[in-house]
Amino acid sequence: MMKHLAAATVVLGLGAGLIAMPYAASAKSCVLAGGEATMVTGDLARFMAGAALKNSIKDKGLTPVGNPKVTCNDPSPLTYCRAQQRACK
Repeated sequence: MMKHLAAATVVLGLGAGLIAMPYAASAKSCVLAGGEATMVTGDLARFMAGAALKNSIKDKGLTPVGNPKVTCNDPSPLTYCRAQQRACK
């Protein structure tokens, strides 16, 4: 059973996306980029969400601005994390 759970977790953790919400009051073209992951451990979920965030910013040709914000919930047995960061052209 644990083997199947680990395989399903890896598949769930590969989700990444760009949240295309304009960032207000800026002369540049900016968005709030995001990445998310669901993993067995909190550390792994944070790492994968951060990696998904970096990939979404890079894929859109944007430059990250400021520090990323990572929020997680720790329900048992899986942890979901979302990373968000302002990114501009």
